[in-house]
Amino acid sequence: MPATPDSLHELLNQGYRYALSLCHDASRADDLLQEGWLALLQANGPREKAYLFRAIRSRYLNQIKREKLVVMVPLESDYENNLSLERDELSSLADMQELEQALGKLRPVEREALFLHAAEGYTAEEIGQYTGQARGTVLSLIHRARHKLKSWISQQREVKHG
Repeated sequence: MPATPDSLHELLNQGYRYALSLCHDASRADDLLQEGWLALLQANGPREKAYLFRAIRSRYLNQIKREKLVVMVPLESDYENNLSLERDELSSLADMQELEQALGKLRPVEREALFLHAAEGYTAEEIGQYTGQARGTVLSLIHRARHKLKSWISQQREVKHG
């Protein structure tokens, strides 16, 4: 059954969010989605999430291997320049920055598994199908990622308040 424009739009949105979870950079996520979608079309593959995710993931891993890329999170934030924010909003933005920095410290495979599970709501088995990993590996990655995030954020808060 051919994809409808609405389902195609949703598929591309899901692909973009997935690419963003991998690379942690909006412009690179756009490029990964475009390259993955183009590869899927050239291979005349089915327009399904699993195929698109695999194409995106493959291109991302190729980039890492080729460039020996290290994921960096910028210390500056566009939010810091907005002086009209209230104190509570600034506090929550600081929390978001802490989370963003902590996410940037995760290994890409941990961030990928955590994103697919926490943000997209996939089960470990579904994530394993999309990434080609065993269910137990996915569960381990999610557990380690959560543990690392909790540890890093609590350390940051101790430094701030202690």
